[in-house]
Amino acid sequence: MLTGLIPCWCYSLPYLFILDLRDNQFTGSIGEFSATSLRYLSLSDNKLLAPNLEVLDLSHNRIRGSIPKWFHENLLRSWKNISYIDLSFNKLRGDLPIPPNGIRFFSVSNNQLSGDISSALCNASTLSILNLASNNFSGLIPQCLATFHSLRALDLQDNNLYGSIPDNFSKGNSFETLKLNGNQLKGPLPRSLAHCTKLEVLDLENNNIYMFPYCLETLPNLRVLSLRSNKFHGVISSFGTELPFPRLRNFDISHNYFTGPLPASYIQNFQGMMNAIKNQTGLKYLGNHSAYSDSIVIIMKGSYMELTRILTVFTTIDLSNNMFEGEIPTVIGELHSLKGLNLSHNRITGIIPLSMGNLSNLEWLDLSWNQLKGEIPMALTNLNFLAVLNLSQNQFEGMIPKGGQFNTFENDSYVGNLMLCGIPLSKSCKEDKEKSPYSTLDKEESGFGWKSVIVGYACGMIFGIILGCNIFFLGKPQMLTRLVETCFNVRLI
Repeated sequence: MLTGLIPCWCYSLPYLFILDLRDNQFTGSIGEFSATSLRYLSLSDNKLLAPNLEVLDLSHNRIRGSIPKWFHENLLRSWKNISYIDLSFNKLRGDLPIPPNGIRFFSVSNNQLSGDISSALCNASTLSILNLASNNFSGLIPQCLATFHSLRALDLQDNNLYGSIPDNFSKGNSFETLKLNGNQLKGPLPRSLAHCTKLEVLDLENNNIYMFPYCLETLPNLRVLSLRSNKFHGVISSFGTELPFPRLRNFDISHNYFTGPLPASYIQNFQGMMNAIKNQTGLKYLGNHSAYSDSIVIIMKGSYMELTRILTVFTTIDLSNNMFEGEIPTVIGELHSLKGLNLSHNRITGIIPLSMGNLSNLEWLDLSWNQLKGEIPMALTNLNFLAVLNLSQNQFEGMIPKGGQFNTFENDSYVGNLMLCGIPLSKSCKEDKEKSPYSTLDKEESGFGWKSVIVGYACGMIFGIILGCNIFFLGKPQMLTRLVETCFNVRLI
């Protein structure tokens, strides 16, 4: 068993691949490693100290196995000045380490940690960022997490948490991001969420929540609301708030059981989707956290895509896979900053409103699997940024518009509309056939010929009747008789 300090030469050997110093009695602090070939380092079961340590970042490595006992002990006893710990994106197993009281940033996301989330975590009252996402944590969410006044981002997504969301969010809290998606949470949303007046991102997708959060209508800073794949149902109608969801820019309630008309009372008040681009210069992202980025998952062209950072000008509406019915409200054309619109897999009827031609920043549009009819408006050819279009499985008819981005779309954008015709479909339109000047002339000449035949036939009949009457009443005129006998080689009696 070795004692004393770790030799300084251990930190700088250029070809050192494995350094295993576990189960010794080394003391002192850990030096700075410059061994560029080091792949395996084990310092467990020693008495190492780093009393002045402030930042510990071991993220995005291949560290695997259980978190050693000495690490837990140092967190609570020795590292008094530490304020930042990032162990994310490793393969760590075991229970959740409890950070010390003075810590501000704590992330163990994307590991294989398991067990309950201990309420002892709430002793770290100065926490600003807590990221436990993508592990195997189970059990209930500790009630005390909702009472934090300093916590700005709480990310518990993609675990196995169950039960209900705590209903004791206090007034004056600092929550800006709350991500609880990908768990087994159920019940209604707590009314105390209305106290989170600084909240910008609320992601609750892939749970079992069943009551629409009308209490959130008044949140002045909410920009992202994702309720995809839950148990929400019934008709959506505003609860009388003068300007509901005034700054909302990403609204996803897809894959639920909503019925009734599309929520026009909300759409007409989405101020954040009307002028988001006009009022901003340069690229800006949601959240101003130095080491944590808000992310969002969207469905585009039938595929899930994760945006690891959310641009403030990125605006989308996804109401797909519900049971909405009725017509598309014309007021949707006022959302000039909208980038993506998905209304697919509903029971929407009527026509595409002409006002949708005003969505000048629209990049993808999915209206598939509805009961829309009529012609596709030419106004949609004004959408110069439209890269993805899906109008399949409806009842559209007539000629597909030409020009602009419509010249780039293929058959799969229109499949299932049996009355549509024109490029790119194989079915041509009668109106689409080129009219040759010669064919037009032939048609006119043909019409003139038939008229001539009819006129001539009528005149011939009249002449024949008159001639027959003369012969019958006056006898056979010699001159006319000889003419007829000569022409037709007959003899008149």
